[in-house]
Amino acid sequence: MGDLVRLGEIRRRRQGPVCFTRPELNLLLSLYSRRVMLGEWRDYALRLAPGMAAFSIFKSALDKPLYTVSKFRPGALGPTGDYLVSQGSKRLKQAKSLAEALEAVDRRPHLVYG
Repeated sequence: MGDLVRLGEIRRRRQGPVCFTRPELNLLLSLYSRRVMLGEWRDYALRLAPGMAAFSIFKSALDKPLYTVSKFRPGALGPTGDYLVSQGSKRLKQAKSLAEALEAVDRRPHLVYG
């Protein structure tokens, strides 16, 4: 006779890769295209690794990334959120939604009257 197999346990162990959804990619590429039009950014890269996906932004193809926007498996970063924006090894913002995390990168200059 065979062993009893609980499908729920097997499915939890076999979680699929972490990827950006289509609305998340639209948000990232919208920000990226605005900054390209301003001449600030020139290249980007997508990276998929076990448990995470990353969108890196470059000033030129030969530089290190200016910013990296990472999406982690739910709960991997704790209760503070699943999205992380970093600049090199410096963490700029960690948030529960991508739009909230991108606020660290999408700071628009404000006019200051003196």
